[in-house]
Amino acid sequence: MVNIVIAQASFIAALMFYVGVVYTSAYYGHFHLSPFALGLGFAEFVLQSLHLMTFPVLVGAVVLLIAVAVSGRRPRQALPDSMVRTALLGTSALARYYLVVVAAGLLLLIAWWQWQLLLSYRWVGPLLVGTGLLLGEARQPDVDRPRGLRETAVPIFAAGVFLLWTVTLAAGQLGERHARNDARDVVERTGLMVFSANRLGLQSRSPHLVFEDLGEKVHLRYRYTGLRLIAAREGHYYAVPIGWKAETDPVYVIREADDVRIELTPGVRYTGPVPAS
Repeated sequence: MVNIVIAQASFIAALMFYVGVVYTSAYYGHFHLSPFALGLGFAEFVLQSLHLMTFPVLVGAVVLLIAVAVSGRRPRQALPDSMVRTALLGTSALARYYLVVVAAGLLLLIAWWQWQLLLSYRWVGPLLVGTGLLLGEARQPDVDRPRGLRETAVPIFAAGVFLLWTVTLAAGQLGERHARNDARDVVERTGLMVFSANRLGLQSRSPHLVFEDLGEKVHLRYRYTGLRLIAAREGHYYAVPIGWKAETDPVYVIREADDVRIELTPGVRYTGPVPAS
C-alpha cells in the first residue's frame, strides 16, 4: 500500500512539475524571459501548475473519477443504481462510435496544423483522439476474438500520449493568455522606483518612463519611475515600463547594488493616459 501511494504521488508530482514548466515557459516567454534563467525550483514549478486548476478541469476530473468508480465492482455498489445505469449506457453508446470521435479529433488536428484554424482550442483535437482511443478500450469485448495484452496496451499508451499532448497545449495556451492579460494591465502590477548614483541608460518609447536628476548633493541622484515589476530573483529585478509592448519593447534587468537602490510601490488602476513628467 505504501509503495502504491509513493508511486502515485511521484507520478502526480512529476506531472505537476511538467505542467508547471510548460506554463511558466509560455508565461515568461511572452516577456522574453526563461523560467530557468530566473532560477525557479521544483516546488515553484509545481505551484505554478495549479494555474491549470480551472473550473472546466475540475469538472472533467470529477467526471473521470465517477467513471473510474463505475468501472469497478466495489465502488459501483456504493453509487446509486440510476447513476450507474446512466453512466454505463452513455459509455456504451459512445464506445460504439469511438472511431467517429477519433476521426473528429484527427480532422481538428489537420485543420490546426494545415490551415491554422481553431488556434484558441487547439487542445481539443488531441483530447478527442485520446478520449476516442479510451472509449474503444471500454467497448464490449469480442467473445469470438479475445484481445491480447499487446493489443490493449498500445491504444492505452497512445491515448496517454494524446492526453499528455492535450495538457501541454492547454498549459501553454493558459500561460500565454495570462501573460497577455498581465501585459495589458501592467500598470496594476507592483511599481518599481530606481535610484542610482550613475545614469542607467534606460530608454523606452513609452512616455510613462520618467527620468529625474535630484541634484549633485544627493548620492543617488538619478531616479527612474514608471516601471512595473515582472519578477524578482536574487537581487535582480525584471521590469517593464507602463505601456510595454511585447513586439517592440525590451525588458529591463536591474541589479540592486551599493550605488543602486530599488523601492517597490503599489500598482495603480489604469483609468486613462498618464501625462509624462
